Amino acid sequence: MKYTVITGASSGIGYETALAFAARGKNLILVARRLDKLEELKSTIQEMDPNVKVIVRTSDLSVTDQAYTLYSELKEYQIETWINNAGLGEAAFVADQNLDKVQTMLRVNIESLTILSTLYVRDYAEVEGTQLINVSSALGYAIAVGSVSYSASKYYVSAFTEGLAKELELKGAKLKAKVLAPAITETEFVKKSLGAEEFDYKANMPKYHTANEMAGFMVKLYDSNEVVGIVDQNYEFNLRGQIYPVISEL
Repeated sequence: MKYTVITGASSGIGYETALAFAARGKNLILVARRLDKLEELKSTIQEMDPNVKVIVRTSDLSVTDQAYTLYSELKEYQIETWINNAGLGEAAFVADQNLDKVQTMLRVNIESLTILSTLYVRDYAEVEGTQLINVSSALGYAIAVGSVSYSASKYYVSAFTEGLAKELELKGAKLKAKVLAPAITETEFVKKSLGAEEFDYKANMPKYHTANEMAGFMVKLYDSNEVVGIVDQNYEFNLRGQIYPVISEL
C-alpha cells in the first residue's frame, strides 16, 4: 500500500492538496502540529471516499529533531510521494525583524525540509514512480524588500530542489524532485507572517490565488515531467524546466 506524505496539512495549500490527492484515491499521511485540524481533515476525506487510508502524525518541524523522529516513524510505510509543504514567513525589514521568529522560520523552511528531503532521497531514489515536491515561493526567485529573510529561505528551497533534481537526473535515478513556487495565496500564511488577527485579501491584494487553486497547480506539477511549477508576475501558472544555472561536478 502506497502513501503520499504532506507536511503542513492542517490548513491552506497542504489541506487542499490533501483533498486533491484523496480525490484521486491516494492514501495519505498528513503531518502538522494541530492534531484537531488533522483529525477534521481525515474525517472530511473519509466522508469523500472511505476507501482512502488516512494516517495523521503531529510534528513541530521548527524542532529539527522532530524531523528525524517523523521520518523514522514513517519508515514502515511505502511512500510514493513526499510533499514538503510546511513553511513559515516573516514580514519585516531586516533591522526590525524578530530574530526568534526568523530562527524558527529557518528551521522549518530550510533545516527540516533538507533533513526530510535527504532521508527520502536516500530510501527512494531508485523506486519507480516516486516524487519529492518541495514548496518554495515566487519569492524564491525574486527578492522581496520587507521580507528578505523569508525570500532568502525560499531561494534556498528553490536552489536546493533544482540542484537535487539535476543530481538525480545525472545519476539516472527514478525519483523525481520538483519545486512548486506559489505567489500570494489566500491562507493563514500572511496573517501569521504579519502577526495579525485577521487579513482581508480582497481589500489588500489586487491579485492572489485561493488555496484550492494552488492545490490544482500542485496536481499539474505532479502530473508533469517538468521540475518547476511557478506563478509569474501576471499570476499565471507555468510549468518549466530548471531556472537556476547548474554547474555539474560529476
